[in-house]
Amino acid sequence: MTYMFPIGHWGLIRQLVAREIALRYRQSWLGTAWLLLTPMLMLAVYTVVFRHVLNLRWPGSSGTDGGDLAFAANLFSGLLVFNFFSECVGRAPRLVLDQPHLVKKVVFPLQVLAWTNLLQALVGLVVSLGLLVLARLIDGAALAPAMLALPLIWLPLAMLVLGLGWILSAVGTYIRDVGQVVGLATSVLLFVSPIFFPATAMPASWQPWLQLNPLTTVIEQTRQVVMVGAWPDWGALGSLTLVCTALAGAGAAFFHRVRAGFADVV
Repeated sequence: MTYMFPIGHWGLIRQLVAREIALRYRQSWLGTAWLLLTPMLMLAVYTVVFRHVLNLRWPGSSGTDGGDLAFAANLFSGLLVFNFFSECVGRAPRLVLDQPHLVKKVVFPLQVLAWTNLLQALVGLVVSLGLLVLARLIDGAALAPAMLALPLIWLPLAMLVLGLGWILSAVGTYIRDVGQVVGLATSVLLFVSPIFFPATAMPASWQPWLQLNPLTTVIEQTRQVVMVGAWPDWGALGSLTLVCTALAGAGAAFFHRVRAGFADVV
């Protein structure tokens, strides 16, 4: 448990997160402003393409698709979840490979790299949430108390990316092709997740397959509390949290078991 939740290393994790964010934007003119500009530009592009070029409307909106901002918020409530997942998983295969100087330090707790990956992506998720809330306020929508449930809705997502972070970083250290496979898989996942459509828009025969996607519950429940203002499905969230926490535990155990050979291949 202490390996999975490195309580004694939170100071180190905070330093690594701050360093990663600073390095990412160090040589750019706008610096950390890109944390806000990137989701804003993405939101604008998707809204123009889907709303005005393709002339789409949100299926079964129940009044939430009243204009461009509401349509954009429906899209963005799914995109911010997917972008967080994609960023964490996309970086995971190289977490160890990109830190050879740390691998060769026997006393360095390499397991914290997955936590660093999670928390630096969480910064972008929180910024995107702020943009989503602002869009809802500008559109005249009231912020429901149910939005307080968002941390619990995102808890299984955090456990999921932690587990995948440990697994993919360990396997990616030995098999360099993992990064290419992950990139292809996340591209496919973008279009089989309920981001550009609600899950209810899928044919009934496809619903069981859609529910196998762990992002489905998180995206749908995020949209439920933000767009509808209703409390999430606690049963579905509880089941998903148990599964994702078990995956995180398995990922931590696997990483701990194979890390002894990292220094020989980096």
